Order: sequence, then structure tokens, then C-alpha cells
Amino acid sequence: MQERSSRLSKSLIVMLAATSALGPASMQILLPALPVIKSTFEVSTEVAQLTLSLSMLAIALGTLTYGPLSDKFGRRPIMLIGLVVMLIGSVFCYFANTIELLIAARFVQAFGAAVGLVLARAIVRDVYGAEEAARVIATLVMVMVVLPMISPALGGELMARFGWESVFIAMALFGFLIFLVLVIRLPETLEEPVPFEGIGSMLGTFALLFKSKAFSGYAFCVSFVSVVFFSFISAAPEIMISVLKRPPTEYGYYFIMIPLGFMTGNYVARHYGKVFDIDRMISIGATIGVGGICLAIILQLLGFHQPLALFAPVSLAVFGNGITLPNAQAAAINEFPRYAGSASGLTGFLQMFFSAIAAQSVAIIFNGTVYPLLLLMLTASVLSLVSFRLGVIKKS
Repeated sequence: MQERSSRLSKSLIVMLAATSALGPASMQILLPALPVIKSTFEVSTEVAQLTLSLSMLAIALGTLTYGPLSDKFGRRPIMLIGLVVMLIGSVFCYFANTIELLIAARFVQAFGAAVGLVLARAIVRDVYGAEEAARVIATLVMVMVVLPMISPALGGELMARFGWESVFIAMALFGFLIFLVLVIRLPETLEEPVPFEGIGSMLGTFALLFKSKAFSGYAFCVSFVSVVFFSFISAAPEIMISVLKRPPTEYGYYFIMIPLGFMTGNYVARHYGKVFDIDRMISIGATIGVGGICLAIILQLLGFHQPLALFAPVSLAVFGNGITLPNAQAAAINEFPRYAGSASGLTGFLQMFFSAIAAQSVAIIFNGTVYPLLLLMLTASVLSLVSFRLGVIKKS
């Protein structure tokens, strides 16, 4: 096992983390520009939001596709193909001159970028054992979160200096650099290919995964934790402008608190993963997540309507999510090591599918206050804890 573990250097883990970050970064770098896109194309908030929510749906479909394909054809070729698709989508985004073309190009871009979210975790699980995988995934996620952390601020600066279209060139250049490095450095980690006999076989594998109550509990826990994050980033730019009366560029700097909280949670998950078992870590993180959203609601009810009163408690909730997410992801994949790609893909699909619904929902239920958003986030936090508890009960 030690020989296999040594096959992934720290630099390659960082590169896998960067590949995982492409999907989230490609979404978050455009967040400050959503109000500008709305005015540029003269569309409603709901239509402009489709550039975000449909890209989440594309990531969901991508994660569902790449996992089974990588189980059959290997991690390396599927990873490289996904990156090429992402590059093509980014170029079309830059040249889009209508909202319809922009939405379609964003869909292609996100579908390609989804490959890193699935295969980085599967590659880690290929190389490391069940217990070590949770700590390595926590390390991977902690590194991964840096790029999305600075993406909104970077997007705001690029938008102010070169126009909102420039964010797509930045993502294309970054994706091309990753592609070149992985062509040279990425080994094939799949030892035993799983036969792929078409859609029916793929659906059969997914049905097998869902028969496990433990897998379902962990997978839905991951999904609802992600809803908390993505619903917030979907609504926060509009709230900053229309509710808190702050400029779009300011959002990017307050937003840094959110991934910092998540990164700190990942560090705790990695550091204390040797002390507490996976289920204990998930329970602690999910409970903190619920508490953070409750604190945000209380501060709003008490009349604290400043950005800090919103972002600080949400960052606490996301700190809890940072503990929960890598452990729940690893636990879900560990239920079926032979189908690591499919398990990772199905988990990623549920994660992004629910997040896409939440992202579009926050635009629909927005009423000029922060309460619909916070109530949605609270519901998702509670459901993540409940899903995990039910899975653990069935498991035991």
C-alpha cells in the first residue's frame, strides 16, 4: 500500500485539486458579473441566473457520465477529454453575443470542467486505502478551495478592467495550463477496469449503489451540504446590491470569508481524521453547519443588516460543511471501492443537481430580503444531518 501511495506526489495532488476547482471556479468567477449580464442582455434576474444554475446542471450530468466511463476506459484519458471540452466551451462563452448562446456555451464549459470533481476523488481512492482516502481528500479539497475563493474577486477586477467577457479567457488559459501538466504528469491509476455495457449497465450500477442505505445517507448528506453553499453564492451578489446597497466588486472581498471557513474546516477534517472516525467527524460538522445558519437568522432578526452579520455566521456554517464534506464523500465512495468512479460520479451528480435546483430557486423566491435564502439554507443544513443520521442507523 505504501508503494501505491507514493505514486501521487504532493505536487500532483495540488494539480488534481486545481483540476477539481475548475468547475466551481468557472461558476464563481462570473458571479460579480451576473447583474451586468442581466443589464447587458436586458433580461430578467431569473434568465440571467440560468448562466449559473444550468452550468450546475451541466456539472451534475458530467459527474454522472465521467465516473462510469473512467471505470471502463481509465482515469487519465477521460480526464484529458473533459478538459478539452471545457476549453472549447470557454472559447464559445467569450464570443457569445446573445444570452441564449452564452447559456449554451456555459453549459458546455461546465460539463467539461466537471471531470475534475469526479476523477480527482476517484484517483485518490484508487491509490490510497479507505481510511487514508478521507484525509487525502480533505487535503485535496483544502487546496482546491483556494481558486474558487479568489475567483469572485478576480472576476470583479477583470470585469472592471477588461469587461465581463474576459473571465472566460482567464478560465481557458488556466484550463489549458492544467491540461498540459496532466498530459505529462498524470499516471493511470485504475488497476481493474469495470465492463461498461451501455446506459442500462450504468443505471444498474447506480441502482446497486442506491440499495445501500449507508451510501444513500452519505450521498444525500453531501448533496444538501452543497446546497447550503451554492444557494448562498447564487443569491449573495444580488443581495449585496439590492438589499445591502453595496457595489458588485465588494462582494468578491466579503466572499473570501466563505471559502476561508470551508478551508479551515477541511484542515480540521484532515488534522483530526486520525483522532475521530469518519461518522463522528460528519456529525460534528453537520451540527456546526446548522448552528451557523441559525446564528445568521438570529442576527438578521435582531436588526444587524450589514454584510459582516451575514457573511460571518455563514462562514461558520461553511466551516462545519468543510468538516462534513470530505468525510461524507470518502465514506460514500468507500462503500463500493470497486465502483469508485461510479460512486464518485453519482455522488457528484446528486450534489450538483440539488445545487442547481437551489440556485434557480433562490432567484424565484427572492423577495427583497435575506430570509428566503437563509430559510432555504437552514432546511438544507437540517436535511444533511438527517440524511446522515438515517444512513448511519441503517448501516449499524
